[in-house]
Amino acid sequence: MPRSNGHLAVNLFGTYGVTQAFLPLLTRSQGVVVNNVSMMALAPLPLTPAYAISKAAAFNLTQSLRALLAGRGVTVHAVLTGPTDTDMTRGFDIPKASPESVARAVFDGVENGEEDIFPDPLSESMAEWWRSGVAKALERQYAALVAAKPVKSAA
Repeated sequence: MPRSNGHLAVNLFGTYGVTQAFLPLLTRSQGVVVNNVSMMALAPLPLTPAYAISKAAAFNLTQSLRALLAGRGVTVHAVLTGPTDTDMTRGFDIPKASPESVARAVFDGVENGEEDIFPDPLSESMAEWWRSGVAKALERQYAALVAAKPVKSAA
C-alpha cells in the first residue's frame, strides 16, 4: 500500500491545525468551517488509496468537529466533491464539474445550512442516500451524546 504520510499531513493534520489556530476567532464570530473531503471519503478510488484514506480521516474529523463545536456556535460543513475539472483530474476521461459551479454550490450549501454538501452532479446523485442512511443517523446519535448534559447521581 502506498505511503499516506503526505496526504495525511495535508488533509487531516493540516485541516485540524488550521481549525485549531482559528478556533478562538471562529468561536467569537460564530463562524463557519468548510472542509472539502471529497466523495473518496465515502468510497476509495482504488488508484489512489493514500489520498482516499486521508479524505476519509478528514471526513471523520469534520463530523467530530461538527458535534464538538456546535455548542460554541461554530458550524462545520463537509463538502463531498465528485470529479471536478482541476489539475488533479486532468488525466481522467470522465465527466467533470467546473470549479466555478462547485464553488457556487458550496456557498449555496452553507447558506442553506447543509451539513454535508454534494456540489456537483455525480455527488448530488448520492446526497439523499447519504442523508437518509444509517451512517448519517449514527453520526447524529453520537453528536447527541456530546450535547447531552451529564446526569448527577442521586447518591
